[in-house]
Amino acid sequence: MIVQFSVSNFRCFSGLQTLNLAASSDRSLSSNCIDMDLPGLTGKRWLKGVGIYGANASGKSTVLDALRAIMRLVVNSAKATDAKEPISQIEPFALCPGQPVPPTGFAVVFVADGVRYEYRVAATRERIWHESLRAFPSAREQLWYARDWDPQTSTYAWTPERSVGFRRDPQLEGYTLSNVLFLSKAVANNRTELEPVFRWFKERLRFLDLSAHGRMSLAFTLKQVDERSMYFEQIVELLRHADIGVTGAGSVDNRPGDEELEKYINSAPAKMQERLRKEKWLKPELTHTGVGASAIPLPWDTESAGTHRLFALAGPWLDILSQGLTVCVDELETSMHPLMVRELLRLFMSTEVNVKGAQLIFTTHNPLLLDTTLMRRDQIWFTDKDDKGAAHLYPLTDYSPRKGESLVRGYLSGRYGAVPFIPTGLLGLSSFAEADDTRTKGSHD
Repeated sequence: MIVQFSVSNFRCFSGLQTLNLAASSDRSLSSNCIDMDLPGLTGKRWLKGVGIYGANASGKSTVLDALRAIMRLVVNSAKATDAKEPISQIEPFALCPGQPVPPTGFAVVFVADGVRYEYRVAATRERIWHESLRAFPSAREQLWYARDWDPQTSTYAWTPERSVGFRRDPQLEGYTLSNVLFLSKAVANNRTELEPVFRWFKERLRFLDLSAHGRMSLAFTLKQVDERSMYFEQIVELLRHADIGVTGAGSVDNRPGDEELEKYINSAPAKMQERLRKEKWLKPELTHTGVGASAIPLPWDTESAGTHRLFALAGPWLDILSQGLTVCVDELETSMHPLMVRELLRLFMSTEVNVKGAQLIFTTHNPLLLDTTLMRRDQIWFTDKDDKGAAHLYPLTDYSPRKGESLVRGYLSGRYGAVPFIPTGLLGLSSFAEADDTRTKGSHD
């Protein structure tokens, strides 16, 4: 579970931006909250999800990209063996040419195996400038380790001298390259105390890209359907309730002809060829209600883009809920009807379905989700850019909307920002209109 995430100097974010998933004192929609007493935070509740609104290129996807960047940095960092190799996940704010570039900063507060942790990283593409890990097995903070680069001595200062809860290893610290995270290096060297932290980033944090440029794989859902797994009945039920006419789901053979298949296999790397020969070649087949209540299977290629997207999403969505994972979804509404998106959100907020505290962080343009019977006010966030091109992240609660206020009307009217400013239309239509008026007057003279 994520408690809070902060980022600075990353892509369109210049200053520090923070996404907070602590629930406010608002008692509405209590089912949208996770009740978890954490040491030092007794009585606090946490949100099951937040939606981020903003105009195109305003930074809403960058929030998810920043979280993905620190996840990939943690997972892949120990693979670096060359101290001169750039840290590819670092992408600093680019609109201050000629200015000193400060390190990009990340800070994640999360819960793994019932313990709250705070992990911080500050880095440039050349090196890690700061890394620290704090644990809260009790209300008292434990600083497990911190490393800070000292440019004067070109060495790292490691603290604390004696940590409670974590035993320092000076030899391993010395082996950690300047472009490698100690967390990743230590886990690679079997420091089991850090395993829950590493595993949270690698296994408990998921990303789904439903945006127009994203290609979500059908493979997971298709496997559940083909093998009639524990999710099969739920997948079929979800498709039935989507009101797209589906009554059943299955799989059919999609194996190409022998000559075409052999040509494809031979073009693959040698180590993959044997696996490809043994692989199942399947595609989905959905059954629809026909005349006289007959069940008619239709070819997969004739199904709509929305049906394809929903089928691909169904398996992972149910898996995330079942395991209580944290998932980030870019452009949740892509190719799906707004009512279908609402129902997917209701599954996440349901106390009957989401019993393990799964969390959802999503971006959207859909104003119909600004419904206080579906989402709490503290679950709505916005991104917007200032006149210097820097993006800012802020919550709806900053505007203290009144109870009963139409959030849809307020958002579309620009009260909360985060909407495109198009004073003359996409093509400067008022200018075109003025030109037409001039031509018309000229023809009448």
